[in-house]
Formats: sequence, C-alpha cells, structure tokens
Amino acid sequence: MNLDDQIRRYFGTDDVATIAPGALTAGLDHMRVDLALETDRSRRFALWALMYMLGAGPDLETVFKDAADRDAARDFMDLSDRPG
Repeated sequence: MNLDDQIRRYFGTDDVATIAPGALTAGLDHMRVDLALETDRSRRFALWALMYMLGAGPDLETVFKDAADRDAARDFMDLSDRPG
C-alpha cells in the first residue's frame, strides 16, 4: 500500500493538512469499514497504521487476532510517538 494513494483514496487530497473536518470523519468511517473487511494481514496493518497516525487507530486487541501483529503494532506506536 502506498501511503499517498491511501490518503487520496480516503480523503480526496494529497495534503493531510487540508482535509476538512467532515472529510476526515467520512474518510475514517470508510477506513473502519475497509479494515473490518480486509483479510490480508499487511493491508490490515497499513490501514490501522494510517488510522493511528490520524488519531483514530482502533484497539489492538480488536484489530489484530495474532499476538505478533499486536506486538508489531505496539512497536509502530512506540516508534511513531518518539520525538524527533
């Protein structure tokens, strides 16, 4: 998954800073539906990671049934929350 493609797909823009509040809500709703339907582990992780970066990442226990996937998500959270 290409991050820029996903931002365009769900929010209709290349620039996250220009997403209108209504478009953000609608895009996140669309992402939640796609996440629930996605069966490919890598694609699920990518969707969850984008949602997390936008402040709307669903609970790890709900999204990832596999412990290794939850651990990878926690690692991602730790890395993305580090300053600098």
